[in-house]
Amino acid sequence: MSNQRTLVLLEPPVRDLIKKMAKEKGISISSICRDLICEGLEIFEDRYFDRIASEREDTFDWEHSLTHEEVWNKNEN
Repeated sequence: MSNQRTLVLLEPPVRDLIKKMAKEKGISISSICRDLICEGLEIFEDRYFDRIASEREDTFDWEHSLTHEEVWNKNEN
């Protein structure tokens, strides 16, 4: 599978900043854009899973929870 090109329109100040970052790092503008998009997606994913974890934490019932030993040593009995 080949890499697909995607056209992204940026405001001049954003484009200038990305151009400067690419020059400082010695990489292409498209590479810095790819890296920034990937980093943004990781942050988005982290926030998503943090929200799910918070919801689960709010409804967690400690009275019915299992201990570490109960979970991982269940086959030893």
